[in-house]
Amino acid sequence: MRFILLIILLTISFSASAQWWRLDLKIKNLKFKKQSTLRVVERPPMLIPAPNHSIARLPKAVFMSPNISLLHLTRSEISYQLAEATMIKTVQHNMRYGIYNDASYNFSELARLYLQQNRLSEAKWYLLQSNSISRQQGDNKHTISNLIDLAVVKANAGDFGLALQDLEEAHSIARYKGFKDDLKEIDQTILFIKQQRDSPVPHNSPVQKPAGNSVKQSNLSIFKRFSVI
Repeated sequence: MRFILLIILLTISFSASAQWWRLDLKIKNLKFKKQSTLRVVERPPMLIPAPNHSIARLPKAVFMSPNISLLHLTRSEISYQLAEATMIKTVQHNMRYGIYNDASYNFSELARLYLQQNRLSEAKWYLLQSNSISRQQGDNKHTISNLIDLAVVKANAGDFGLALQDLEEAHSIARYKGFKDDLKEIDQTILFIKQQRDSPVPHNSPVQKPAGNSVKQSNLSIFKRFSVI
C-alpha cells in the first residue's frame, strides 16, 4: 500500500512541471537568487549639509585709530544779529515783568556776545547792569563771574590796573564765601592778565580768559542756541 502511494505522489510531482528535467533553468534560478541576495540596497542621496554662518568663522576685526582734527568754525554776521535780537527781546521781557534774576544772566550773555565781536564798550555796559542786579539779588556766584568778565573787557581795552582791581574784589568775595573753584579761576585769570600786561599782545589779538575756565551761564541760556561749535 505504501509503495502505491509513493508512485502516485511521484507521478503528480512530475506532471506539475513539464520542464523538471531541464538543468539549465535550475542553474539560472540559482544564479538569480544568489545575485538578489548580493544586491546592494540603494540609499537616497545624502542631504547637503547646512552652511556654517557662525560668527566664530569670521576673521578678527582690526580697528584703526582715526586721526581726526577738530574744525573750528567762526560765527557768521547773521548769527550774531539773530542772537543779539533774541537776547535783547528776552531782557526787555524779564525787566518788564520783574524777573530780575534771569535778566541779570541775560545781560551777561549779551555782554559776552559783544565781547566776541570786540564791541568792548557795549560789553562793559551790559556787564555793569548785570553786576548791579546780581549784587542786589545777593547772587555772589554771578557777581564773581561778572567781575571776571569785566576784567577781561578792561584788559582788552588796555586798562590792566582796573582789570586787576575787579579780580581782587572777586577774589575777596570768593574767599569770604568759601568758593574754592572760583578762587582757582580768579588766580589763573590774574596770572594770565599780568602776563598780557608784561608782554602786550597786538591790537588784533583780544585778551580772553585762560583755557580751561568755565563761564557760568544761566539755565535759561539763549546764547547756546546760536553758538557755532
